[in-house]
Amino acid sequence: MSCQGFPRRLRLLTAEDYRHVFDTAAFKLHGKGMMALATPNALGRPRIGLIFSKKNVRRAVDRNRLKRITRESIRHRQHRLPAVDIVLLARRGVQELDNEVVHRQLHGMWRRLEREANKRTHHASAAPTSQR
Repeated sequence: MSCQGFPRRLRLLTAEDYRHVFDTAAFKLHGKGMMALATPNALGRPRIGLIFSKKNVRRAVDRNRLKRITRESIRHRQHRLPAVDIVLLARRGVQELDNEVVHRQLHGMWRRLEREANKRTHHASAAPTSQR
């Protein structure tokens, strides 16, 4: 039976980790009520940081519900996601979405991230080399 927790290795832990994603975001994904910024990392696995501010999601119960759904989504897709650091930001009104809609939004965002990251690595490896 595999571990079903949300270990530290899947999380952005320091302010510097978050700052690095904000400063060097290579991917920007929009979902209904959410936005994700991502940048490639050299760790070989995805990591995520969550920013669900009180300004955008007033009630703590809603912030906690959204974080729980997001962690579950990442935990289930961690082996398919590219090696990127992700910061997920909540927008106003996201608390109005029910759990199923939030889950579908996240699933779609992770699929787009996989596609864009694969496209970028494919273009980088297919770039012509200079000849003398």
